Amino acid sequence: MLEKKTHNYERAVLVGVVTQNQDADKLQEYMDELEFLALTAGATVDRRFTQNLTQPDSKTFVGSGKAQEIKEYVKENEIGTIIFDDELSPSQLKNLEKEIEVKILDRTNLILDIFAQRAQTSYARTQVELAQYQYLLPRLSKMWSHLDKQKGGIGMRGPGETEIETDRRIIRDRISLLKDKLKVIDKQMATQRNNRGKVVRAALVGYTNVGKSTLMNAISKSDVFAENKLFATLDTTVRKVVIGNLPFLLTDTVGFIRKLPTQLVESFKSTLDEVREADLLIHVVDISHESFEDHIESVNQILMEINAHQKPMIMVFNKIDDFSYEKKDEDDLTPGSSKNVSLEEWKRTWMNKSKHPAVFISALTKENFPEMKRLIYDEVMKIHISRFPYNDFLFEYFDNDEDETSEKED
Repeated sequence: MLEKKTHNYERAVLVGVVTQNQDADKLQEYMDELEFLALTAGATVDRRFTQNLTQPDSKTFVGSGKAQEIKEYVKENEIGTIIFDDELSPSQLKNLEKEIEVKILDRTNLILDIFAQRAQTSYARTQVELAQYQYLLPRLSKMWSHLDKQKGGIGMRGPGETEIETDRRIIRDRISLLKDKLKVIDKQMATQRNNRGKVVRAALVGYTNVGKSTLMNAISKSDVFAENKLFATLDTTVRKVVIGNLPFLLTDTVGFIRKLPTQLVESFKSTLDEVREADLLIHVVDISHESFEDHIESVNQILMEINAHQKPMIMVFNKIDDFSYEKKDEDDLTPGSSKNVSLEEWKRTWMNKSKHPAVFISALTKENFPEMKRLIYDEVMKIHISRFPYNDFLFEYFDNDEDETSEKED
């Protein structure tokens, strides 16, 4: 369970439903993830509310009785925020705010808020702002009751506009402006990619918080921001790396997540272009997470959506130092930990028998790094030889930490 820090944190409750398409176990996984999202955003969770429904209620997502129960709880305990695990429709959001009279967020809104907190560069902030406006536009409500019509004046005779129509027009204009701004930046980034020449490009991909940035720092000896929170990295970072005298470009990208908001997929098009145009994908997996198989499937689904699923790929199963398991034999008193699983045992698992080459490491402790570096070298070399068939004799692999260099290329 997550450690809760109450200082300066908003108090919130979580709401989710068990449906025909989402059983209780799956909901539990999603709610655990939602609590981690809430903690990342700056909230501490007091309680979870769940309900079994054939499908979410079209008016208030949960049934009227459950909505009343939630209302009474937040009022009695002075809770200021309710977070729903699924995206709410504009009408559901409006009805819930009217019924419960506290701040209502859904998973999409929460993720957008985290992205807004994490965005550092002008480009990332522009992408997030666009996604926020696209989410907000269909959810505008009359937040100001003191004005029904704009004031008239010279040249302004007639019925005028309601304030909500004015807001919509302003937001549409802002969306158009942000899209134009992103087009300019996208063109600049495309030029940068073209200027990188024919150097092999590898991209780190994976679920959020699996250790991509930590791995990036370890391989390239750079200082990409890394933290044990979701979406620590939003800005694409490119480093020139040399392994065994073989140079290539390594890109760290934003992490994926289940139920990724469509607004973010569209806004972060250029970030995903780095994945789409990479020659090699390094799929990092947090093997210590109980739902890592679902995470792999989620990442593969997004790769398929952006037409990057057929690229050469390496599976890097990270955090073997943090892995633990429950003992099935009651007579075995040895506590389950990473020390009970050797590298040879990892290699005998199904994870090492997929169609993609696999390696088991710890990015934090650098355990089994030589094997990972050799694997990356072999895969990059294959691509390099196909591109320069007569120059492969120039490179010879050797395992030396000093052979790794990096150059910043944000």
